[in-house]
Amino acid sequence: MNYDIKDINLAQKGNLRIEWAEQDMPVLRLIKARFEKEKPLSGVTLAACLHVTTETANLVITLKAGGANVVLCASNPLSTQDDVAAALVKNHGIPVFAIKGEDNETYYKHITSVLDYQPNITMDDGADLVSSIHTKRQDLIEKVIGGTEETSTGVIRLRSMEKNKVLKFPIVAVNDAQTKHFFDNRYGTGQSTLDGIIRSTNRLIAGTNFVVCGYGWCGRGLAMRAQGGGARVIITEVNPLKALEAVMDGYQVMPMSEAAKIGDIFCTLTGNTSVIRKEHLEVMKNGAIICNSGHFDVEINLTQLKELSISKRTIRESVEEFTLKNGRRINLLGEGRLVNLAAAEGHPAQVMDMSFANQALCAEYMKKMAGKLELKVYGVPEEIDSQIALLKLKAMGIEIDTLTPEQIKYLQSWEMGT
Repeated sequence: MNYDIKDINLAQKGNLRIEWAEQDMPVLRLIKARFEKEKPLSGVTLAACLHVTTETANLVITLKAGGANVVLCASNPLSTQDDVAAALVKNHGIPVFAIKGEDNETYYKHITSVLDYQPNITMDDGADLVSSIHTKRQDLIEKVIGGTEETSTGVIRLRSMEKNKVLKFPIVAVNDAQTKHFFDNRYGTGQSTLDGIIRSTNRLIAGTNFVVCGYGWCGRGLAMRAQGGGARVIITEVNPLKALEAVMDGYQVMPMSEAAKIGDIFCTLTGNTSVIRKEHLEVMKNGAIICNSGHFDVEINLTQLKELSISKRTIRESVEEFTLKNGRRINLLGEGRLVNLAAAEGHPAQVMDMSFANQALCAEYMKKMAGKLELKVYGVPEEIDSQIALLKLKAMGIEIDTLTPEQIKYLQSWEMGT
């Protein structure tokens, strides 16, 4: 078996951590049990470009249980857990191409290695697999029946491809499932981002001016957690509806040009580029902390940060201190990459249980629908979303009401009024 990981001898530690995460993934466990019996992915080669974490490990083990030939690479150079990669190779026979801290050249070499397996289904977190197929490996397109996408940034890229009529196979936007973005983005990103900031800095959150850039589901989650930690939360936004929502939720809202002058900690969660840039960096407080929890490392303009600086040093693990020409120091966390994975362990297993249940069921859906879908980005079918929510409630020991025949009839009729 071909693979490229840091150290196969880390497998035992990784196996224990995978087992620990699995205990909090009851929905995926139920899906795995069915997959083992039915083998719905038999004959499928599935290439996954995801964060190589304990939760991802349980997903790819489930996909393999369903009969898929699974191969995995990292979707971010800093998100790989090397012991998990070793365990997947040694204990589960899954080819993995991922090393924490790999350079950009190695990152794309690993994507190429995964694509060499000639996948039928792609599973992306950021759309790098799909992009690489469309630009560098067009010979593979006729073999691909479809793919899934995990994150907002990837969905933005894929919808652009659809709009420009260059998308060559259908994609299910797992990110847009209600059981994904309502929970993974809000509760998962909220907690794990704050965890990454605290682990890397050991700073007190209470009493700080905490600037959250972007008030989507991820921004909502982080704002809620920072406020719960005692911070004065400031929101920056470009969308008037989201800005209004942030005001109604009790947060200060202002332009970045103003927030930059008073913020102590800044975190970008927009999916866009240069959210923090030169004019903001120049007016920040001495000792300001900046980080990113969006998928790519473009939300903080790192080129401009380096141009403004006269020196740089690593002052703590995952903390780079830049001294600017004006004498102020700015601390960058996790190289501007996903701070929750670069400086911590990513989302808790309880929320990834739902996200990865979506991935597994949407891979099954994609195989069932092979040749029947248009070259579009599709939402997760409502029945899959609802099924996952019900399974999660069941696993938590929670029961809910069901509609009576009278209520169903009422909701389907138009004759009944006041």
